[in-house]
Amino acid sequence: MADPHIADTHSDYVHGSQQISEQVSTFHAFVLLAKWGSLAIACLLLGLTMWFSPGGSLFAGLIAAVVLGFGGWWFLHERPSAH
Repeated sequence: MADPHIADTHSDYVHGSQQISEQVSTFHAFVLLAKWGSLAIACLLLGLTMWFSPGGSLFAGLIAAVVLGFGGWWFLHERPSAH
């Protein structure tokens, strides 16, 4: 049987030594697409709901979607850091 106390000393891998710049950029791209895509879908749904609701109008839907879009942009855009 193999001795469980003998460690594998032939591995070249050192924990924390690999470059992760591609993973970081992919994660940031995913977060940006999820954030702005969710806002776009919310604006579209609000505009269509206001337009096609009983007594609704196209202009009411457009105004509501634009207001939501501006408010969403205001809260979601990246502000410069104070550092």
